[in-house]
Amino acid sequence: MTRLQRYLFRNLLITTLYSTAGLTLTIWLSQSLRLIEIVVSAGAPLRMFLWLLLLTVPTFLGIVLPLALVGAVLFTYNKMATDSELVVMRAAGVGPFALSQPALVLAGMVMAVVYLLNVWITPAAHRELVRMEYAVRSDYSQLFIREGVFNDIGEQFSVFVRERDSDGNLHKVLIHDARQPEKPVTIMGDRAVMLTGVEGARFVVYDGNRQELDRKTGRLSQLYFERYAIDLKVLSPAAAERWPDARERSTDELMNLPPDIVQDDKMRSSLIAELHHRFASPLLALAFTAVSLAALLSGEFNRRGQSVRITMAVLLVMGLQAGALGLTSLSGKMTAFVPLMYMLPLVSVVPALWVMSRGLRPRRPAAPPSAGDAAAAG
Repeated sequence: MTRLQRYLFRNLLITTLYSTAGLTLTIWLSQSLRLIEIVVSAGAPLRMFLWLLLLTVPTFLGIVLPLALVGAVLFTYNKMATDSELVVMRAAGVGPFALSQPALVLAGMVMAVVYLLNVWITPAAHRELVRMEYAVRSDYSQLFIREGVFNDIGEQFSVFVRERDSDGNLHKVLIHDARQPEKPVTIMGDRAVMLTGVEGARFVVYDGNRQELDRKTGRLSQLYFERYAIDLKVLSPAAAERWPDARERSTDELMNLPPDIVQDDKMRSSLIAELHHRFASPLLALAFTAVSLAALLSGEFNRRGQSVRITMAVLLVMGLQAGALGLTSLSGKMTAFVPLMYMLPLVSVVPALWVMSRGLRPRRPAAPPSAGDAAAAG
């Protein structure tokens, strides 16, 4: 790249980094509001909260980077147009295609990063998030028990706690276990504690009674106890027994589907759509950039501003993003839409590059007539 193009590339890179940081912090804030309850309300370790928060970054960074690049392109080129830098560059013979090359190079770099995220990092982050979620449900179930409300732990299992003291003891406990609809069980106790060991979490109730109702006979049996333990690990299914979501599967797994999934058309379509989404979505970085550049750099410079062109670029980018999401959803139902996932960004890039390539060789100003020509004309 020339010195002028390196200058453009440096400005674009710095703006992209700032835009990415701003969008990431905004999304992080919304994610932290969902995760901070584990720390504040339930007393989960701070390291768990930070680790969960860190794992959320790859899940949205693949979407944030192309959008941040679009914001950087629009901001940088509009600022240069406002400061008349683009006017000077064009007057020096630099055409739209040459001006767009730094942005296209940066788009290629962003596309490579998104490929790295989609193919390797993001699936691993999803798997770790799910593993942590099930680990919390099985080993830290006590963290979700709130005072004064019925807390659902697993399916058909509820716990009510009147209050919790500073030592972690739960007072006035009521447990309703309806996992067996024919014989629901209700346990009431004066005090309870949550114990976490190697085998998982356990709910220990002291000084209470256990009531079991046989719906077939209508008989109610009661058992008074001084100490009664309930294993909470069995209340939630193990992560190994759960059917993994498409986003949690590695790219190798999606490329080599087992025979039982191949026979299931619905599951097979969703997994194939996820696989091609990982390979097709990075192309949107190049498409967004090309469309934005075509909107800003085509035509003549307008001293009144470029608000109309910026609005047009934003609308086109929004349309491409909505189209990509719609095609991904349709591909999950019908694999015939999979080729369109690649065609949408590529088809939008071609006309945008053609618009910019029209200025590849800018017109040079006509040379003034020489003295001999002027005398001959006279």
